[in-house]
Order: sequence, then structure tokens, then C-alpha cells
Amino acid sequence: MGGGAESAPQAMSVAVLAGGRSSEHDVSLSSGAAVRDGLLVAGHRVVWVEIGRDGVWRRDGEQLTVAPAGGLPGVDVVFPALHGPFGEDGTVQGMLETLDVAYVGAGVTASAVCLDKVLFKELMTASGVPQVDFLGVRAERFADAREEVLADIRRLGLPVFVKPAHFGSSIGIVKVSAAEAVEQAMDGAFEHDRLVIVEAMGGGVEVECGVLGALREERHAGEGAAMASQPGEIVLSGEWYDFAAKYTPGSMELKVPARISAGAAARVRELALEAFLAVGCEGLARVDFFVDGERVLVNELNTMPGFTPTSVYAKLMEASGISYPRLVDRLCRLALERHGERII
Repeated sequence: MGGGAESAPQAMSVAVLAGGRSSEHDVSLSSGAAVRDGLLVAGHRVVWVEIGRDGVWRRDGEQLTVAPAGGLPGVDVVFPALHGPFGEDGTVQGMLETLDVAYVGAGVTASAVCLDKVLFKELMTASGVPQVDFLGVRAERFADAREEVLADIRRLGLPVFVKPAHFGSSIGIVKVSAAEAVEQAMDGAFEHDRLVIVEAMGGGVEVECGVLGALREERHAGEGAAMASQPGEIVLSGEWYDFAAKYTPGSMELKVPARISAGAAARVRELALEAFLAVGCEGLARVDFFVDGERVLVNELNTMPGFTPTSVYAKLMEASGISYPRLVDRLCRLALERHGERII
């Protein structure tokens, strides 16, 4: 599954979905454009389908009409390069299932679970995966029992991170270092989402690990259901990994391999695969960690991370021997295999 030679892939017609209704619309357009270019280099045909902020699907500027079980005419597989709600949360995946078309990445359930930060962490807890302490709070509970919730948050210590539960790209996240600022941070987060997660500060360094599914022939050869990349370390010029750090040139550097011990690196890869399989992910994921010495804690799992060639996921895979064109080609082939193996 690493950097060895592969047979020339059969050309596919791939519909790249980009844009979407979420606040990550522009990030998705960048990811989608990169995926399109990578697929063209790999020798595939690309159909560009842009989802407007109004939610309308357009192909070549014309509104796209689809029918249940009708697939997408002239398309073998769909690559949903979508981030956040209405794209990475199982909604589009459900529509693609209804259309009976092969698509890249996690299915309905895993997509929905992983974009709900509270539900994901509860599942990790049930699976025995180590992670930072956290508290999930619904807007209704905060309105009805504000003092009780604030007391629960105090038990997490300071600083804490207050996050909308269903957003990616660090949108709406606030680092709170003073007790008197917690209440305002919660009110602000509820403007983005009716469910908010409060997380204790993770110590050590931030490390990320890519996961990539195995093709049928690799699974049959005993290589496992997926591979984990070399871990990479996030080195920041600022205080923490916020939206600006992710998307402002020069604000973040990725060091691969991460400057952690061999034991910690092995544990990162082990936990990345464990989390990937526990939530039922398929195709790909990026798993984020806090590593402090030999202590490794899972933070989040992204089912469709940023996908430009300079994004963390692509860099991790390149460092593990998989070029960007080979990566997007493999993901499409994985999608076709899954679709062909479905049991109805």
C-alpha cells in the first residue's frame, strides 16, 4: 500500500462535488479544484458539479436534476470534496446512496457521527480510546441550568476550548483562559450551533495522522483494512491551531515525521486506525492528536479533510509514498469497490 508501482488505472469519469451550503464553502472549492487537477493528471475524466450557497447543484452552470436510483448520467464515481454541514455530515452521502452511485469517503453513519464532535467523543469513550476531558452542552440545557453547566465546565480546569459541535476548520472556536469569559464564549458558540462542546486543554504537541483504506487485493493479501501514514507535527507561529493558522500562508508548518518518540509515533498510528475502524469510516480520514511524551490522546477525526496538495492530509500521504494523483485515483477505486460489494 506504500510507494511501490501499481498497474495503470482504467480511466473513470468522476464527478467532483464542491462548494456547498456551509461556512466552509470556499475551502471546499479549493479542495475540489485540487482534486479535479489530480484526477486529470491521473488520466481520468472530470465532471465539475458546484453546489451553491443556496444548496442548488449546478453542472456546467446549469441546474442539475437527479432521480432516485438514477445515478449521475455519464459518471462512474462521485468525489464529494465537501466540508462541514450539508456535505460532510451524512446528508449528501445519503443522497448519493439514494441515487445508487459510488462515492468517495465515509458513508452516512460515519459521516454523521464524526461531524458531531460530542457524539464522536462519546463513541471514543465507549471504545476505550484515550482523549481529553470534555463536556457536551445543548442550548436548551444552558438556558435552563446555566450555573450548573458553568460549574461542570470549571471542573475541566483552564484553559478550555469552546467549540460549535458540528463545524470544521476551527470555525467558531474560542480558547478561554479566564473563568469570567466562559459564559460569553458559550453564548457565542450557541450562535453557530445548538450543541457546543467544551474541551480541556490538551498538553504537548499537536500531531496528525492520515488513514487510507486498502483495496480488495491488499485486504486479501492480509495487509489490513487500512493504512496509517507517518505522523506529522503541527508547528504554529501563533498560540493555537485556529482558522487563521490553518489557512493563512506561513502560520503553520507541518513537520513529517513528527518530533516524537518511536513509541509515541507507533501509538499514534495504532490509535488512528482504531478510531477509523471504531466509527466505521471508509476510504480516508485524518485523525488529530495531542502527544505529551508517551501520552497520546485522540482529539478529532475528519472524514473529508482539506484536500489541496499542500493540505496536511495530502502531505502526510506524500511522505508515506503516495503522490497526490495516486491518492485521488485510489480513493475513487476504493469507492467503486465498496459500491460493487454492497449488500442490499
